[in-house]
Amino acid sequence: MSDTQYSRPPAEQPLEEVCVAKGMRMTDQRRVIARVLQAAIDHPDVEELHRRANAIDNRISISTVYRTVKLFEDAGIIERHDFRDGRSRYETVNDEHHDHLIDVRSGEVIEFRSADIERLQELIARELGFQLVGHRLELYAVPLAEEKARR
Repeated sequence: MSDTQYSRPPAEQPLEEVCVAKGMRMTDQRRVIARVLQAAIDHPDVEELHRRANAIDNRISISTVYRTVKLFEDAGIIERHDFRDGRSRYETVNDEHHDHLIDVRSGEVIEFRSADIERLQELIARELGFQLVGHRLELYAVPLAEEKARR
C-alpha cells in the first residue's frame, strides 16, 4: 500500500499577508499578481502570470510581472522551477514539502508527497554520513499508455 499523496496542500496564509509581513510595499498591481500566484493550481511562467493578471487589471505590464516575481522569489515567498521546458515556472512556497512528476509529452506537472521517498532520502544521507537539510525531487516521465503503444 502506497503512502503517496497527490496535490498541493492549501496555503495557510494569503500571499498578500506574507508579503506585508516581510515588509513589502504592496501596490495594487503586486496584490493582483500575488492573488494570481496564490490561485494557481499549475506552475505558471511569467507570460502566463501576465496573461492572468492582465485579465484582472490591464494596466499590469509584463515588466511589472517580471519585477514582482523576482521580488517575491528573493523574499522566499515563491519558488522558481525549471522543468526542462526552457521557461521558469513558479509556485508559492508552502510549509509542507512536496515533489514533482513532469509529463515530458504534455508538460503537465503533478505534485506528490511520499513518506517512503522521504524516509529513503534520509537513510541514504545518513548512510553516507550526512544529515539531510533539504532536497528537490523532479521526476520526468511519459504516461505508461504511450510507452506500451510504442512497443
